[in-house]
Amino acid sequence: MRSQLSIKRIQNACAHAFLILVGLFFLLPFIWMVSTSLKPDNELFLWPPKWIPGLLVWSNYPDSVNYVPFFNYLRNTLTISGLATLGVLFACPLVAYGIARIPWKGSKPLFALTLIVMMLPYQVTMIPIFILFKNFGWVGTSIPLWLPAFFGAPFYIFLLRQFFMGLPKELEDAARIDGASELRIYWGIMLPLCKPALLTIALFQFMGSWTDYQGPLIYLSDESKYTIMLGLQAFKTQHGAEWQMLMAASVLVTLPIIILYFIVQRSFIQGITFSGIK
Repeated sequence: MRSQLSIKRIQNACAHAFLILVGLFFLLPFIWMVSTSLKPDNELFLWPPKWIPGLLVWSNYPDSVNYVPFFNYLRNTLTISGLATLGVLFACPLVAYGIARIPWKGSKPLFALTLIVMMLPYQVTMIPIFILFKNFGWVGTSIPLWLPAFFGAPFYIFLLRQFFMGLPKELEDAARIDGASELRIYWGIMLPLCKPALLTIALFQFMGSWTDYQGPLIYLSDESKYTIMLGLQAFKTQHGAEWQMLMAASVLVTLPIIILYFIVQRSFIQGITFSGIK
């Protein structure tokens, strides 16, 4: 018995050591970004490179914020990301619940259509959607960046549908016997049980909108409406780039996503696991 426990402990230790090494490997770009953000000019292109700066230049962070209208870009990004996240939280659970829990003839074809739409790359629909928004007169505004979220997203609908399918059917049957309407069952019983899945899609959508570069590049032309991803391009000029300030701004952009992930980490893992995406 003791030998089996010892072997199991050694296996666990080896597995953890391997995971730590892999984690450090993926963490190296972020460590290099933080290191570069604190370097003086004369240490940026040294060979061999210095991981630890000889002099920590903390002033790169306030300089990066003042070099471009950082807080204006931050406000624009937060607005777009918040509205897009609110949109998927409003639309996707409704569609997923209708497909998963309400028996009607069109549920299976609609779910099949949802899976088909998931397979379409964005490049296929990019031009037709742009023409549509151009005809509406919305090109140049942030509306195309958040409005589509209020019409649902196929992947999030699929993920929520899988979560709804795993909930006990006895809950809604008992509610129907008590006279609850379908909307009441959805809002009062099913939706609270889907909190892990809702936090999962909220995190996915917020990260997607926060780091989106192609969408703002296509639809935004006024610099005052730029997002953070477009604003980072301002650190690159015709004569080069302010690398230390660019890295400092990139660290500031990355930190909110890291903090948000650690806040919802447990619910995020639970939502992914219970949805069948393993």
